[in-house]
Amino acid sequence: MKTPVKLQGAGLGLRRSIIDSLHENIPEAIDFFEVAPENWINVGGRLGKQLRAISEQVPLITHGLSLSVGGVHPLDKELILNIRKFLDTHQAPLYSEHLSYSNDGGQLYDLLPLPFTEEAVQHVSSRIAQVQELLGRRMAIENISYYVVPEQAMSEADFINAVVKEADCDLLLDVNNVYVNSKNHQYDPEEFIRQMPAERVAYIHMAGHYVEDDGFIVDTHGADVIDPVWKLLAFTYGLIGTPPTLLERDFNLPEMEQLLSEVKQIKSLQQTQELPHGRSAHSAA
Repeated sequence: MKTPVKLQGAGLGLRRSIIDSLHENIPEAIDFFEVAPENWINVGGRLGKQLRAISEQVPLITHGLSLSVGGVHPLDKELILNIRKFLDTHQAPLYSEHLSYSNDGGQLYDLLPLPFTEEAVQHVSSRIAQVQELLGRRMAIENISYYVVPEQAMSEADFINAVVKEADCDLLLDVNNVYVNSKNHQYDPEEFIRQMPAERVAYIHMAGHYVEDDGFIVDTHGADVIDPVWKLLAFTYGLIGTPPTLLERDFNLPEMEQLLSEVKQIKSLQQTQELPHGRSAHSAA
């Protein structure tokens, strides 16, 4: 399989609404961008040229939305091969997807949780291995936010560890999702982070969420990152080092300066964890 180039620093989710302001003037604070490949495959014209201009200046990583790697319907091999072509075109160093399913014969437009069982471990691991074979490279799988569990024969942390080990893939650690789940399901988020396989963490996601009147939290990616999630990121860096970290913001997009302030906050936290001689405690490869 191809060995991806090293990635470091802080990144931003790239949305079409902001690409006009970025393709010719990428702020120094942004070390990489992330896109959903399904939204960009075969896109040409002005947008296609702008995306290519961006990927020629800074790394472009990809985060899938519709592969349904945990589903029971056959994997969409045509989509996977198109993603591979997209990765090759943009020399994208990372591809990730969600540890979930999103297809039940048709797209459900939601990321639904898998049962935390050994059977599910074997099923999803086999499918991840198939995806990696078709892509010709490793992929990372993301811990999702969830609101119910179909069946729980093991803990969420044990389930994630088992999948990553069995599939021999990497982990996209979403710190906001850890926080959201910890509040909704009443567990210690720091203990959860301790149980994650640090050596498998390819990169990290940060995002905002919405709190209902009754305290229930909905993962929206539509608000600023809150202080407890920043503190959990700092804790994560102190524990495993400083993997590349991306700010996700999908809705209620603020002015670019506000987005950049959060990207800079990521970089500031990373810098506090730097080791002597300019080396970081963790580097994703």
